Amino acid sequence: MKKYRNRMDIAATILDIAQGSSGVLKTRIMYNAFLSFPQLKEYIALLTENQLLEHTPQNRNLYRTTEKGKRFLNNYREMQRMLYSAKEKAVRDAEA
Repeated sequence: MKKYRNRMDIAATILDIAQGSSGVLKTRIMYNAFLSFPQLKEYIALLTENQLLEHTPQNRNLYRTTEKGKRFLNNYREMQRMLYSAKEKAVRDAEA
């Protein structure tokens, strides 16, 4: 069964891709996150509006994850870890 990504998963993927100190181009985000260009524009607008991603227009129109975005990403990963560890525990308990 194919698992679809939700908006939170996609946002976290974009922030993870853009974590480098120098930033990344839109095309790099689009290809690495497996998004179409219209989808990418929507997510970039959402993330920049919420100050999770910043646009650095000097030179090559780069995007970079902000400190707020890094905190979001850390919290997201912690939630994922807690949810998956709880799910694994439930599976182990069911097998016992």
